[in-house]
Amino acid sequence: MNQNDAPELTPSRSYPSRPAFRLRRLGAALATAVVVGAGVAGCGAGAAHEPAPTSDAPAAAVEPHALDAGDVNAWLDEMLPAALEANDIAGATVAVVNDGETVTTRGYGRVDTGSEGTEPVPVDPERHLFRIGSVSKLATATAAMQLVQDGRVDLDADIAAYLDFTIPRNFDEPITLRHLLTHTAGFEERIAGLIGKEGTRADLRDALVTDPPEQIYRPGTVPAYSNYGNSLAGYIVERVSGIPFEEYVDRNVFDRLGMTSSSFEQPLPADLAGRVSNGYDNASSPPGYFEIIGTPPAGSMSASAPDMARFMLAHLGEPVGGTPILDEPTLDLMHQPALDATTLGTLAGAPRMTLGFFDESRNGHRILGHGGDTPFFHSHLQIYPDEGAGLFISLNSTGTSSLANHQLRQKLTKAFADRYFPAVRGAAANNVPATELAAPTTDASGTAERAAMAAGTYESSRMIKSNFLTLIGLSGRTTVSVRDDGRLLLEPRPMADSAAVYEEIEPWVWREVGGQETIAMRAVDGRVEVINFDSAFALVPVAAARSTYLAIPVIVGSVVILLLTVLAWPIGAIGRRLRRRAPRDRAGRTARILSRVGVGCALLAVGGWVGSFVLIIGLEDLSTASLRTVQVAQLIGLLGVVPAAVRLVDDVRRRVGWSRTAGSALVLLALVGTGWFAVEFMLLSPNISY
Repeated sequence: MNQNDAPELTPSRSYPSRPAFRLRRLGAALATAVVVGAGVAGCGAGAAHEPAPTSDAPAAAVEPHALDAGDVNAWLDEMLPAALEANDIAGATVAVVNDGETVTTRGYGRVDTGSEGTEPVPVDPERHLFRIGSVSKLATATAAMQLVQDGRVDLDADIAAYLDFTIPRNFDEPITLRHLLTHTAGFEERIAGLIGKEGTRADLRDALVTDPPEQIYRPGTVPAYSNYGNSLAGYIVERVSGIPFEEYVDRNVFDRLGMTSSSFEQPLPADLAGRVSNGYDNASSPPGYFEIIGTPPAGSMSASAPDMARFMLAHLGEPVGGTPILDEPTLDLMHQPALDATTLGTLAGAPRMTLGFFDESRNGHRILGHGGDTPFFHSHLQIYPDEGAGLFISLNSTGTSSLANHQLRQKLTKAFADRYFPAVRGAAANNVPATELAAPTTDASGTAERAAMAAGTYESSRMIKSNFLTLIGLSGRTTVSVRDDGRLLLEPRPMADSAAVYEEIEPWVWREVGGQETIAMRAVDGRVEVINFDSAFALVPVAAARSTYLAIPVIVGSVVILLLTVLAWPIGAIGRRLRRRAPRDRAGRTARILSRVGVGCALLAVGGWVGSFVLIIGLEDLSTASLRTVQVAQLIGLLGVVPAAVRLVDDVRRRVGWSRTAGSALVLLALVGTGWFAVEFMLLSPNISY
């Protein structure tokens, strides 16, 4: 990329809401005892691969910088342009609030790079809208809490009372709005229809009633992030209010806050459509499509930086617009951890969801936040309820990688906390006041026993369990091992690319050594069944049969054998002809032909699944016919085990020679391997709703 094509990375504008800023509130309470957990992890192995010192070490207890426009603008100008360029991101919009004021809105890079012959357009934070992805869930939760405040919805009543369709359930306990807003209703993940291209029609009710996800966890017991659950909360808003969800939020949230540049509508209203930023894979790519979120409450919101500033201020209890969107008691309720040990058990020792927000506390300060990602846009919002501050950032490109994008946003939010809200003097920076800071437990024998229970391999609780996409669980796993000093080594820790060591600070609660992240565990019958590492994300054990060390060698080895077998057929035929050998005898011919059919179909099925997964991960919807065709090929491949076994027996009986017999045995083993893999990972499941 030459210099003339590089995106503009200078700030577009800075717009403090008033010329002067009030002094920071005096006497703001320190954060309550809340532990951090945004587990992000990587790799390593034992003492030979000790994790490098973490960059997330507690910030030193120093004097904070002045949170005013001059300092914030200078800091952002120094940090963001280089970060966008290094990560190949086209543009960004930022808002910062403090003490009841919008400190600044800032734009960097471009909303239109000019890659298609248009004039490049710099980001104007006042004018341009960005898609904010799952940060939209905060507006959805706010709308739901308005109905709770008005007494129209009971936070702890079964949601069946508010729906006009039945949700399939696997547990007797009720599903409540509290569960939906804390991602603990127990739903597995769903991908089909999540995001469509321009021209796609989003129908909330249809999306919720068509092939709903299976309930795989008991309500209230396992954090498992769910777009479906949040969208159910949005549909309850629609049903109880009697007006479409998008219209309700317009009237009762956006209009009341003066958020005139925000909308859940898809496509956007005419007065906003021309102001939305393009989305990009990276700054060098052509613009992508306007993403249509299939379940709008979970992520369809578009907004400008000033509007997000108003939203943050409203959640900080400031008078924004006419009528407050929530009264003070409801705001307090919404901002407190929403579940306790009653259902979570010992998992309650880790960061917990509030009614919509993640606990992202740092340096002893309570921080509530939420991130959001679409294929092109990536955003994060954080508020400091006790200090009256907030930060919002949205990027209009994925850039070099999704992980690098995630790490950029984490770096920015952590740097903001360390600059303006460092550890309080006299208190250690582990997200708890000094009087409540837990030292490592002295119960060495108990720690060793609990560490041994935790050892093993884990996958995300946000999984698909009822159909062929359970195969996704083979990626992104975390191995937990016990070091000689009794500490735990997570390789990789979730959502990152580095390992981390944890020490127990109280029974079942472990803190990152040299860092601020905390995890909690819950054990049953001598084995850890859940590790909670982030407010709405957890790890669950991988069954031995699904171990990566077993599944990957089996499927790779089987496919290699089958491919070599297919290549050997024409080579063998040509060799026999060149040597003028007689054709193979007809004995066992039927078994040979049928086993070859099985081999061919097994390979076709593998190719079909690979192609299907590529399309699904790219958010392309697949037809039932195409998936069933792949399943038929898989089934024929599995049935090929029978003629392959007959062929092997016949070869042994007729003593055809060790090479042919060994070949028949390898083909049988390979067909058994692909068949076992298909059964174990539900590739033949009648349920293909993903």
